[in-house]
Amino acid sequence: MARDPLLLRALRRVRVVLLAGVCAWSPPALADAPGSSGAILPIFTIAKSENKNQVQYTVRVDAHCAPAGAAPVAAYWRMLERGPSATEPILPVEVQAYGLASQAVIASDERGGEVRATLRALPSRALRVTTSRASDGTCRATAEVAIGGQPAHLFNVYAHLAWLGVDYLLLQGWTLDGARVVREKIAR
Repeated sequence: MARDPLLLRALRRVRVVLLAGVCAWSPPALADAPGSSGAILPIFTIAKSENKNQVQYTVRVDAHCAPAGAAPVAAYWRMLERGPSATEPILPVEVQAYGLASQAVIASDERGGEVRATLRALPSRALRVTTSRASDGTCRATAEVAIGGQPAHLFNVYAHLAWLGVDYLLLQGWTLDGARVVREKIAR
């Protein structure tokens, strides 16, 4: 059962990917030091004007904070309207809007790694997901993408919905040096 049938119909018509940012900063994602089986790190979310629910993108890492497996990047719904810990999987009918077109682990060693991923809805903007171990032993992950013509650490995507689809997308991220927020508004 689709969570946002109006949104899904609109996305099929306009073929727009929901990528944009919110106005709050999120630091690079951190997790406790992984156990022998690894950990799952959040990397960015997609939020929309219709409700509070979000799609959370994650990367699975091994005990060395390197990407685990051939397809370590995944997504799920954070059902915030039901509660802070309520989640649901992305449904097959939602994959066109929120799924990944491709992903490939391009580096992996005892210091971390890198995954190149592309969202189905935005195939022209590849994501570079980097994982590493911080000095305190925790794993960290960032998603780098071009925002406003410059590389940035994507932390969120915001989709402002209109009656017949998406009015605009707002991508937000931090400059690679962390000095300022960069934004790009993509009009329909």
